[in-house]
Amino acid sequence: MRIISGLHKGRKLLAPKKLPVRPTTDMAKEALFNILNNRYYFDEITVLDLFSGTGNIAYEFASRGTENILAVDDNFGCIKFIRQTSESLDMPIEAVRSDVFRFLENNTKQFTIIFADPPYDFDQNLFEQIPELVFKNNLLEESGLLIIEHSKHTDLSNINNFSFTKSYGGNAFSFFE
Repeated sequence: MRIISGLHKGRKLLAPKKLPVRPTTDMAKEALFNILNNRYYFDEITVLDLFSGTGNIAYEFASRGTENILAVDDNFGCIKFIRQTSESLDMPIEAVRSDVFRFLENNTKQFTIIFADPPYDFDQNLFEQIPELVFKNNLLEESGLLIIEHSKHTDLSNINNFSFTKSYGGNAFSFFE
C-alpha cells in the first residue's frame, strides 16, 4: 500500500501478511480523495475510520494534514500495526480495538467524515446497519459524510440518507449525507 499525497507522499507501507485485510486499491483511494479534496480542508476535519484493517485510509488523511483521526477495528493485529505505523510516522491516529457495531452504538462523538470498509461478503442487513447507527446516534457533523466501501456488485442505494455511488474497478464507494 502507498500513501498517495501529502507529507508522506509516495511512502510504501508493508503490512504483515497474516492480517485479515483487503486494502483499498491506490486507484480507488486516489479517486475517493479527489472527491473529498473538493469538499473539505483536511486540516479542519475529524475522521472516523471503521473496519480500519491496515489503516490505509487513516494514513492518507493524516498525510494530508488531518489532526483528529480515530481508527476502529476488532482485530488485535490490525490495531497493533496501525499504532506502530502511526507512531513511527508521527501521525495523529488513535487506534481502538472494538466491534464496529458496538462502537457505533456507544460512541457520542461527532465526525466530519466516517469511512467504513467492511468485508465485501457482508450480508445486506449488516451494510444497512452502518448508516442506520451513524444517523440514529447523530455521529456526523452537519456537513458530514458517511462513505461505505463495497464491491461494485453491492447496491446500497435503497438505504436512508443515500446520496450517490462511485465505482472504480471492482470497488465502489457509497456516500450518505
